[in-house]
Amino acid sequence: MSRQTTVLIADDDPHIREVVRFALRRENIECVEAGDGAAALAAFERTQPDLLILDILMPEMDGTEVCRRVRVRSNVPILFLSSKTDEIDKIVGLEIGADDYVTKPFSPRELVARVRAALRRANAPPVEAAPTHAMQHGKLRLDPDRHEALWDGRPVPLTAVEFGLLKTMLAHPGRVFTRESLMDSAYGEPTHVSGRTIDSHVRRIREKFAEAGGEPIETVRGVGYRVGDGA
Repeated sequence: MSRQTTVLIADDDPHIREVVRFALRRENIECVEAGDGAAALAAFERTQPDLLILDILMPEMDGTEVCRRVRVRSNVPILFLSSKTDEIDKIVGLEIGADDYVTKPFSPRELVARVRAALRRANAPPVEAAPTHAMQHGKLRLDPDRHEALWDGRPVPLTAVEFGLLKTMLAHPGRVFTRESLMDSAYGEPTHVSGRTIDSHVRRIREKFAEAGGEPIETVRGVGYRVGDGA
């Protein structure tokens, strides 16, 4: 029997947690709850959930700090849920490793759809129509079966969205991809994200590869991004 999917809901508003819990449990998703950031981090360590929904403004420890600490050890999908609507707050959340962002007030149906989409991206299907092969260009290597990214043999941890973006570009080295085409490939379905969201994901990928001594992505001003010859 397969293990039931578990989502950690961290929000200091009990009503918000109740709404999210009710919506997810209708989809047969088990829920773990926390009322502040410190409790959320402890619950993550204890339960190892499949996805985190984090409010940004929480006592003890805010959601962005929880995200930073989780990202040190895990690529589990993280969705921010917050009343802060300024785009810069969304960009900051994505740059520290979040996969998606929903603002309050929100539609429970939309939230569930985004949770489902994030879980699908994070979990490869049990049976594939055809085997997928490792992709290599210069020092850059991606293995979709293992969800493994390497630069000159050094592992680079990527989230599901980051991996999807890089995989799309690596399939056609040198080809320039617009932000719109990268949105479709990374998220796998229509979603409401801006071009700046893609910029944030690309910036995060670059930071991770820089730590391994590499820079696989080139910017083509006014157009988009590509995996360049320098990879």
